[in-house]
Amino acid sequence: MSQKEIEVIITRRLASSLAMPIFIVDVDGNLIFYNEPAEVILGRRFDETGELAAHEWTHAFTPTNADGEPLKPEELPLMVALSERRPHHSDFWIHGLDNVPRHIEVTAFPLIGQGERNLGAVAILWEAHS
Repeated sequence: MSQKEIEVIITRRLASSLAMPIFIVDVDGNLIFYNEPAEVILGRRFDETGELAAHEWTHAFTPTNADGEPLKPEELPLMVALSERRPHHSDFWIHGLDNVPRHIEVTAFPLIGQGERNLGAVAILWEAHS
């Protein structure tokens, strides 16, 4: 694991302490952490996946719309929050790494540090009950 900014370290520590599923990416969109509650939705422990490049995680979970059409990585809430530096919310389907399909809702927001430094983005996710 490379050296992280203090705000990212604190965010990761906060995520580790919360019961809400949380997913964190760095400024390049690389997955740097998801907490234990997110492991249930994503289908694998973070200790088993470790950090993943943006192109790996955006395809690994096979995000699709309600009609089963694949979503482009740039349509995902985390990538919108990262590229446009604004919050974004949507719902879609994924296949967890345990190959279980799940309808999820995701709210993502940019992680902006002191001096307006772009540090990545954070997503809060949960299974949708449809």
